[in-house]
Amino acid sequence: MLQAFFVGRALAAAVSEKTEHLVSDGLSQLGKFDAEQRENLRRFTEEVMARAEQERAAANAGGNTATSDTATSQPPSEGTTEDLQATIDNLRAEIAQARAAIQQHRQSS
Repeated sequence: MLQAFFVGRALAAAVSEKTEHLVSDGLSQLGKFDAEQRENLRRFTEEVMARAEQERAAANAGGNTATSDTATSQPPSEGTTEDLQATIDNLRAEIAQARAAIQQHRQSS
């Protein structure tokens, strides 16, 4: 009986140590993953900002170095901004209609 008590106690201590080790390793890996993702996001943000700065500098210099096919070398006027907003609004409306049609199709199936 005394032997069973000590075996149980040793087992509980061993399980506790293993659990502590697994939890600490898991938290360590989670911290490492979080740090890597933050670094990747920081690099991506810097890359985007650098590209934006290059495009802004090129636009200010009067050159047309934009990578988009729809970009022009002149800044958008007030009328084209409104046209762009109208186009965006129309696209949003079409997306909403498409979603409604898909939902209706799913419900009828």
